[in-house]
Amino acid sequence: TAMLLLGINCGFGNEDCVQLPRDRLDLAKGWHHYHRPKTGIGRRAKLWPETVAALEEAIARRPRPRQPEHEPLVFLTRFGRPWATTKSFATISQATRKLLDATGLYKQGLSFYSLRHTFETVGGDASYSGGGLSIKDQVAVDYIMGHAKDDMASVYREAVFDERLENVAAHVHRWLFGS
Repeated sequence: TAMLLLGINCGFGNEDCVQLPRDRLDLAKGWHHYHRPKTGIGRRAKLWPETVAALEEAIARRPRPRQPEHEPLVFLTRFGRPWATTKSFATISQATRKLLDATGLYKQGLSFYSLRHTFETVGGDASYSGGGLSIKDQVAVDYIMGHAKDDMASVYREAVFDERLENVAAHVHRWLFGS
């Protein structure tokens, strides 16, 4: 559940979940501060209460790691190993496929990574109000997802403020759960 919620709440992909260290979560305040492993680009996002609760449960039920180097990870399999090897992140995809098959929801092209696509699509419709204007906040969505653009605005931008990140999280939450 926690991985699925991270996928739709923060645009996490398989590798993001596999490599997520516990010390990059601030569950008391409801934030993650975790770079994107694929690119090394810094990012953060506001966690929904449902995501925080699921993460707390996952951490509480987490098996003991088989190897000391796996101690920092949030997610381990029931065997105390990471959800992926260094060569394949397919384990989460396989578990997602089983879930989709069991619920009758599977269709071609639907996978764990679809949550990341959905976050981008829905989050990109979030509006930010400032100076009397209301504009779509793709900048905040890109920041949450760890996307980098090769433009001067990205070079000059020093921060994306919490209010904007919270707004995108709230927008996607309303889309998924309703008002």
